[in-house]
Amino acid sequence: MKGIINLQVNKIYNEDCLVGLKKIPDNSIDLVVIDPPYDICTKGGKKGSGRLCHDLTKLENELKESNLVNGYDLSVLDELIRVMKEINIYIWCNGRQIPTYMKYFVEQLGCKLEIIIWGKTNPMPLYSNKYLGDKEYCLYFRKGGYCKPNSYEDAKTIYLSTLNVKDKQMYGHPTIKPLPLIRKLIRNSSKENEIVLDCFIGSGTTAVASMLENRKFIGFEINKKYYDIALKRISETSKEDDIND
Repeated sequence: MKGIINLQVNKIYNEDCLVGLKKIPDNSIDLVVIDPPYDICTKGGKKGSGRLCHDLTKLENELKESNLVNGYDLSVLDELIRVMKEINIYIWCNGRQIPTYMKYFVEQLGCKLEIIIWGKTNPMPLYSNKYLGDKEYCLYFRKGGYCKPNSYEDAKTIYLSTLNVKDKQMYGHPTIKPLPLIRKLIRNSSKENEIVLDCFIGSGTTAVASMLENRKFIGFEINKKYYDIALKRISETSKEDDIND
């Protein structure tokens, strides 16, 4: 496609996103949707015993093994700013990361901010000396970027659902986000046939959402296990589209 150097659209790449992003020229991407590694403190106190403690320990170990707890190289943000036509980006994060993103996008770049919240209606019942972990944040920064919800439901900033245990089991990714919510973000902030970039694509949710919303996509995933899962998921989505045509 014109404007994309050494890369094809509607394809994901198994490589470090800092390497892959350098193959994309300036001002060529319409929307970025990313779920980068969170900055998570896993040095807590005693968690107790029983099934709940076992499940939490298993989740923490999986996150550590997949390098999803120590954040990421923030120079990725500079590359994303470079490749976007206008600043138009959704970033999933936890509370510890919000000040960093606020400083970068609002204080330094003068972006507008909206906060999308995924409210989990059945979170783990862990609340000793803290609030429940019943929400996740998705920060939307834009500076001239496109945002045009087409319905009252799409305009809501709080998305309520149960924990997506089924998706985690099906696609094997510990931090997978709800497909309907990602589809909504893409609908709201891009037009048909525009290019959506996800440089931490995990199990491929952004790619699948883009396909279902008639957008093009480019994705990067450094973890070979998740890359293979995403390829299979994208292929299965393509077959479903062919059947429905």
